Amino acid sequence: MPGVLPEGEIVPADGSLPATALGSVGARGFGVYVHVPFCASRCGYCDFNTYTAAELGGGAGREEYADTVLAELALAARVLRDSPPPRVDTVFVGGGTPTLLPPGDLARILDGVDRAFGLAPDAEVTTEANPESVTPESLAALRAAGYTRISLGMQSASPGVLAILDRRHSAGRAVAAAREARDAGFAHVNLDLIYGTPGESAADFAATLDQVVGAGVDHVSAYALIVEEGTRLAARMRRGELAYPSDDVAADRYLAAEAALGAAGFSWYEVSNWARTPAARCRHNLLYWSGGDWWGLGPGAHSHVGGVRWWNVKHPTAYAKRLAAGESPGLAREVLSADEAHMEDVMLRLRLASGLPLDVLDPAGLAGAERARASGLLDAAEWAAGRAVLTLRGRLLADAVVRDLLP
Repeated sequence: MPGVLPEGEIVPADGSLPATALGSVGARGFGVYVHVPFCASRCGYCDFNTYTAAELGGGAGREEYADTVLAELALAARVLRDSPPPRVDTVFVGGGTPTLLPPGDLARILDGVDRAFGLAPDAEVTTEANPESVTPESLAALRAAGYTRISLGMQSASPGVLAILDRRHSAGRAVAAAREARDAGFAHVNLDLIYGTPGESAADFAATLDQVVGAGVDHVSAYALIVEEGTRLAARMRRGELAYPSDDVAADRYLAAEAALGAAGFSWYEVSNWARTPAARCRHNLLYWSGGDWWGLGPGAHSHVGGVRWWNVKHPTAYAKRLAAGESPGLAREVLSADEAHMEDVMLRLRLASGLPLDVLDPAGLAGAERARASGLLDAAEWAAGRAVLTLRGRLLADAVVRDLLP
């Protein structure tokens, strides 16, 4: 076993995993994530591992991408062949803009997952999409290929906010695309929002929520704007062209989202996610939050199997070259210690509406939880039942509560 480097252990060229990681694959569910790193243009706030056509060289373009992903999928099947074959409960294709690939390529990737591992009969299969990247015809083709859920990047209904975020779609396109997805037969449709953008007014966000509720979707994700270093948005703020986001405004927007979505029949099940019914909850994300296993395909994708976490090389050209040479695209990996696994478990499960059992906390964490309960950040009735569950005020301060529950 190679020594631990600052960025993790070296991943073996064949991608093999320690025997200890293979003994319980899929015990908490097994999913597949597929990263599609292509975008038509780069949004000013985005620091994801994405590339425009002009930023990529030969061998790393959209035309070859499905075949490259299928090569990594074949490697995954070889690595896991001697362990109990995991049933794939969820598939999530994210990006980037996955729907810049032709529906036929997305269908081939899904078929490859099924051939490699077998899709569960009730598997949830999600793709992300930008509203301008889909048509009624492409949505019908994706649905026919077996995709059951789509997540559309709406961000806002305000033209001014969309302009600040460098979004390409018009203000009404996201709602129209959501309706087209419903018409195409998608069982579950999500609209993804960003709030707290400089220049966004309370009226802007209220109008956005009104459009979301009227779109007939059954899932909404809403995230406060985060300004990432190295983005155009961060540079504009440093130059004084835009104000930095306000925590107080973000809290007001979150409360507005909770009120509007709650009145429309949505319930929160994770701090930033609301669903109309339990069936509408994103099962793939729940797999992450509950400590399940998943294999991440694509440049920069992260994976977790049996307590081993690894991540692929980031650039699509390097990713393609490694697979063409018959080597794993894994850049580095780490084996989670018991303490690290516990820390992640608390951090993730506390964000869920189901919370976490108090008996998983050590004495110091339990004392911190008691302080949070006394301050109104944890639900008193759930506490009496032996669980730590955030109140609405607790959701606004979730990161602080987590810190109090951990060493």
